[in-house]
Amino acid sequence: MGRRKTALSGQLADMDLRLLRVFKAVVEAGGFSNAEIALNLANSTICNYIADLEKRLDMRLCERGRGGFRLTEHGQRVYAASLELLQAIEQFQNQVNSSHGQVLGQLSLGMAEHMLGMPRSLMVDTLTRFSTSAPAVQVQISTMASHDVIPAVTDGRIKLGITVLHQDADHLHQVELFEEQMQLYCSKGHPLWNLHEDQLCVEMLQQYKVVESPRLQPGREIFPEMQQWNRHGSAYHQEARAALILTGHYLGYLPRHLVESWGWQDQLRPVFTAQYSYSNRYYAVTRAQPEKDPVIRCFLDCLQASMAGHAY
Repeated sequence: MGRRKTALSGQLADMDLRLLRVFKAVVEAGGFSNAEIALNLANSTICNYIADLEKRLDMRLCERGRGGFRLTEHGQRVYAASLELLQAIEQFQNQVNSSHGQVLGQLSLGMAEHMLGMPRSLMVDTLTRFSTSAPAVQVQISTMASHDVIPAVTDGRIKLGITVLHQDADHLHQVELFEEQMQLYCSKGHPLWNLHEDQLCVEMLQQYKVVESPRLQPGREIFPEMQQWNRHGSAYHQEARAALILTGHYLGYLPRHLVESWGWQDQLRPVFTAQYSYSNRYYAVTRAQPEKDPVIRCFLDCLQASMAGHAY
């Protein structure tokens, strides 16, 4: 007779917690496909994560296929237990902080790329204030493409994210922060470089190549006529997009403050500024309610104080 497997015979690891958070997101989205946007993961990757969790627990958690998504009895129990576990971890951290009478713990912060280039050194000032207010907190900072921040908060890789919301994030707590201006740029070698603004016509955007960025993806266009633009190639990271624009073969969107901080005003020129400039609004996003997490509350207080001091 074979020996019966014992699920979770070892200790829970960080990877186990991540798998549980992915499972929680799938359940709350109502299926694998629906969870793709929230997690920003391919369906196959989500399937692999859930399969890994099922193997780790030695039980079938859900049925998926033509009949739709459905939790098994084991899946219902694991989902309920996951909620209790993740809440207990958060409560434990908060109670330890409170008992010490100071802010302790860890802040894993994920920021959209080039946040340090924001005008008036907003993030540097915020981190300076936070380091003074909570010197015992260990800070871990990651920079990533703006559309990767929400999934990282959702599955627990980071505790707090600062980014533009490219998709619905109603499952997260949001704090509205500031705006950045996005402009469409060409470089010196591009045919539009020497044309005055009044010589430009929108039909040119069907002729010349435009680098696809997050707000130019199908279904996410800010202006309806963007659907007719000659989108050719894609670059979701700003440095990669700038590299293509600088070849003189592409038009593309960049934050105005970034071009100025790079000192590239003599190499990059905004075009169609009246018609096709737009603003991105940044948010701080977190799974936890700030008032329940001293680390998050302290950081947001420092961020808002910096914004007030810099007149954002």
